[in-house]
Amino acid sequence: MKIILKYFVTLYFLFFSGLSLAAEQVDRPVNIPAVITFVLFMVLTLFITTWAARRTHSRKDYYVAGGEITGLQNGFAIAGDTMSAASFLGLVGLVYIVGFDAIYFIVSLVVSWLVVLILIAERLRNLGSYTFADAISFRLSRKPIRILSASCALAIMIPYLLAQLVAAGSLVEGLFGFSYTQGVIIVGVLMMIYVAFGGMMATTWVQIVKAVLLLGGGTALALAVLYNFSFDAGAMLKAAAAVHPKGSELLQPGGLYTDFISALSLSLAFIGGTAAMPHVLMRFFTVPNAVQARHSAAIAVGLISYFQIIVLIIGFGAVALLINNPEFSTGGTNVIGGSNLVAIHLAKYVAGDIFMGFISAVAFATILAVVSGITLSAGATVSHDLFSNVIRKDKCSEAEELLISRITVVALGILGMYLAIIFEGQNVAILATLPLAIGASTNFPLLILSMYWGGFTTRGAVMGGSAGLVLVVTLIILGPNVWVKVMGYEKAIFPYAYPTLFSMSVCFLFGWFFSITDKSARAIKEREAFPAQLALSQLGENVSALKN
Repeated sequence: MKIILKYFVTLYFLFFSGLSLAAEQVDRPVNIPAVITFVLFMVLTLFITTWAARRTHSRKDYYVAGGEITGLQNGFAIAGDTMSAASFLGLVGLVYIVGFDAIYFIVSLVVSWLVVLILIAERLRNLGSYTFADAISFRLSRKPIRILSASCALAIMIPYLLAQLVAAGSLVEGLFGFSYTQGVIIVGVLMMIYVAFGGMMATTWVQIVKAVLLLGGGTALALAVLYNFSFDAGAMLKAAAAVHPKGSELLQPGGLYTDFISALSLSLAFIGGTAAMPHVLMRFFTVPNAVQARHSAAIAVGLISYFQIIVLIIGFGAVALLINNPEFSTGGTNVIGGSNLVAIHLAKYVAGDIFMGFISAVAFATILAVVSGITLSAGATVSHDLFSNVIRKDKCSEAEELLISRITVVALGILGMYLAIIFEGQNVAILATLPLAIGASTNFPLLILSMYWGGFTTRGAVMGGSAGLVLVVTLIILGPNVWVKVMGYEKAIFPYAYPTLFSMSVCFLFGWFFSITDKSARAIKEREAFPAQLALSQLGENVSALKN
């Protein structure tokens, strides 16, 4: 394993050098500070991967870092996993364009982590071993639940991975001097090295390093913005409203969604979707017990809430400082490179090319850390939930399961890079809509019902989850984000961009109805098993060895 890892690391450095030479042939400006900062981050994380590979021997080591991550470390890693490129570059750009309504996204993201802290973290840790499907199938029939959970998880993670890789290619193309394709390949190859060799231990520390860099860089950028207004936030908001085309409406609701259903569906997508991301939920199995799981969730809530305040400051500061600046503005609200690069250009405005290079590299590292978590979770879903527990039930060795997981990681990485190249220029926000809505309409209701309702049965789970999955995908395709913006039709068949209010409700309704009408012998046993599950889920130690 060590020899193979060293071979891949050496090969990647040669590959990266080749891309650098190729970049010299491209007529684009190269941000040298950004390249230097990113290369330093890459070297550090490859050393982390080498160190982690030496400590990764078993299935538990690979999937959940042996359960040895502390609550503090896991809290930072969760924050690093959650603070993706969409939540940094995307939300800053959204504040820049629509103003107040971006708070729907920000508040919903914070609320989602309060839901995880209060309702999910401890019980998930006690009832599961490696994936969230472990917890859902604790007292329900293993095979149908794991097939459903795996289907939902892959439906969430593949478009989420695609969105991150598209963002990576766009960022590299604009700032590092490489082509879009080269940027996608850089991230994809690094991602496969981290996950295939270092497993969860490497992924965890990559996310911790990235969280520290992003929080530090974001704080420095926010302070630099406030310095321009003598640290008076009120003055910054007044200046933003004075120069923005929306005027004082920038600070009022209604800039993005004017109707209640759209606003509510958007909030539900973020609240339920973020709390149901498989790669984030998997992090709660890396700590030794439920107490540490709750501790890590509490730390993550604090860090994520703090970061959302930073996002607001950066977004409104960008409005005040960039819109009328001829170097950065093309008129109206269009900053060079698009709204997703507002934070990058703001960094150049307040502190020059070196700081811009640092923030650019941190944004790139953000994408890299998130895609590592996604692919590790996808590998665990295929190898643990499907191959080990369904296809080769009770006959799969640890070595065989780990091999399948690593093969999945490589295959998914290649597929993700291929799709990202095909989807070049696609709106990242549209791609990121699907996984959040799917998570809120499938995984979230299934987790809540299985953990808190004794009447929940396998039939209810399968019918509810399947209905939610089919409905949410169908309505997103028929909605304005895909039917109009992607497919080019004049008017959407389904009028709302986010169908979460409808699809989540259907999942809960079907789960309830098909459970209460289930009179089978299996359903009776599942209801009778709930008191024991409830007692075990409330203990302060892991009881996953007792699951069915």
